[in-house]
Amino acid sequence: MDYRRKRKLTFFTIGLIFLFSGIEYAVILPTIWMYLQTLGAAPYFLGMGLSAFSLSGLLCGPLFGLWSDRTRTTKNIILFSNIFEIIGNFMYFMGYSKWLLLASRLVAGIGTGAGSSIFGFLTRTTASKDRATVFAVVMACRQIGLLIGPAFNIFLRLCDFQLGPFVLNKYTSPGLFMCALWMLLQLVVLFLYWDLPPQETGDPGGGEGETEGETEQDDDEEKPLMRPKEIPGSYGSPAQSNPFKNFSTVREYLREEVVVLLTAQFITLFNQTALETMVTPLTQKFFKFGELENSVMYCICGVEGLIICNIACIWCLVFLARPLGDFPWQLTEFIIGVFLQVLGLPFVAVAQVSLFSKVTAEKTQGFSQGVRRSVGGLATILGPLWAAGLTENLYIMLGVMMGLLALLTIMMFISYERLVEPRVVEQADSQEDFEES
Repeated sequence: MDYRRKRKLTFFTIGLIFLFSGIEYAVILPTIWMYLQTLGAAPYFLGMGLSAFSLSGLLCGPLFGLWSDRTRTTKNIILFSNIFEIIGNFMYFMGYSKWLLLASRLVAGIGTGAGSSIFGFLTRTTASKDRATVFAVVMACRQIGLLIGPAFNIFLRLCDFQLGPFVLNKYTSPGLFMCALWMLLQLVVLFLYWDLPPQETGDPGGGEGETEGETEQDDDEEKPLMRPKEIPGSYGSPAQSNPFKNFSTVREYLREEVVVLLTAQFITLFNQTALETMVTPLTQKFFKFGELENSVMYCICGVEGLIICNIACIWCLVFLARPLGDFPWQLTEFIIGVFLQVLGLPFVAVAQVSLFSKVTAEKTQGFSQGVRRSVGGLATILGPLWAAGLTENLYIMLGVMMGLLALLTIMMFISYERLVEPRVVEQADSQEDFEES
């Protein structure tokens, strides 16, 4: 099979991985609150259940990224991480107690750690000028999963029968459904995923300006020219040394542009997960929504700029903290608030992921993406915990979210000039690496 076909199939598989991760989140989210209630859980367990998934991902992301940087492989990492997704979702389906459900989300979250390895892989195998597009497509796959995921609950809620010793109903069926999807993905990864060789050019952006055909055609010609100048552990070296030689976390991550991007990662995910956590308790309290109504609402509110996020927080402060009017007006105010919140997030997310890959060293990209995702994981841990404890004090909860967005907006304006030309930093770092060798 030629390189071009392998590349297409590999990228298709990556798209499926992110699609399934979006579906999992969207299938679980509308029903987990009612599921916990059937198991006698207190309200704070909702925040714990959502945060447990992010906690294990936070811890495993950098480890998987380190693994991929040292081995320059991702296929085995994906297969390994998917095992935890399968086990975790089956535990969620069993549902004997609230503690087992909590443990199930903790186990399943380990599987998300492979995301850092995948982003590192995409950075190494795409040109700098194409990276934003590739990342946008990959993240769009997750957004599609978030959009269509709740729709599956419309059918899963019809399940109501015994399956051996287990009860399959509208609360446990999402776990079995996702277990089956992740098992299917194992087969797809086995047969349709390849650890593609990185683009080997002198350009630090990973071969900017070259097409796939040119990379494949000139591969044999470039190798003899590039090999004498390769640094130890570079992409073209068969026996690779430690890519973290002369690596400094302070020099790499405490630069202004990196700090701003990590802050953007934290604040956007903190606000998103805080909002998502408060939605189901509030719809149950104000509108008597069940799992069907919540699933339909999440289907409608799917697409996601920083300005829109600020407008959304102001709207929520005005209308959600103290709903005005009768039932139809309250429901309209609520839906508009949720829609505005999620509308701006994809624009911020794609931009900061693409920029982050360019302002950090390419040779340790897996670990760097793990750090970025861990910061996001910390946000998705604190967001649900913050929201779950303040559903009765919305002015405080939404006020802090608004303050964080204002802080991010100020930081973006101050550091804008350092964010629009990331390749200058990347080239400088790459030149230093060559001089050291």
